[in-house]
Amino acid sequence: MRIIMRRALTPLAVLLLAACGGGDEDGKTGGDAAEQTQPSSRTLAATLQGEDGFGTLRETATNAGLTSVLEGVGPYTVFAPADAAFTAGGTATDLTDESLRAQSAALLRAHIVPGALTREDIVAAIERDGGGDVQMRTMANTLLTFSRDGEAIVVSAENGARGRLTGEERLASNGVFQPVDALLVRPETPPA
Repeated sequence: MRIIMRRALTPLAVLLLAACGGGDEDGKTGGDAAEQTQPSSRTLAATLQGEDGFGTLRETATNAGLTSVLEGVGPYTVFAPADAAFTAGGTATDLTDESLRAQSAALLRAHIVPGALTREDIVAAIERDGGGDVQMRTMANTLLTFSRDGEAIVVSAENGARGRLTGEERLASNGVFQPVDALLVRPETPPA
């Protein structure tokens, strides 16, 4: 397995963003190709605000005090769990509660990697590694492992959590919003 360092990814991401054609192939991104390849003038925070089905993540980011990070310079890639991911498996925890601010921040940092990574970037890294797994370090200093399962991109965390990149990626002015169908870290359940 190869650990991709931030410095190596940033130039690659810039080159691939300029060259990518964004289609339904491999990354299942769908939508207009021009929308896929041209970064929006909106930040990651504004992109998250405008996405339906991500209200829990939006509230978690607000509670964690990390909205300003998502408005900042970046670039960052946010592997964004949809609302259903927060309630899957009966592990729903109200991460909007002020007393859970630290858990909210930890969860969000475990879903963010430095650099702007499109699905084409991730697939290209997997292919460069001979189709094997590729690892990327999160802002929480944990590793996410990316692999292919047919046409799907699978992301796994060190704790065994596993999800697939799903929906449409969004290119923001300061990074990439990548929807994922599962939490990559389970929030700690507060003592009763």
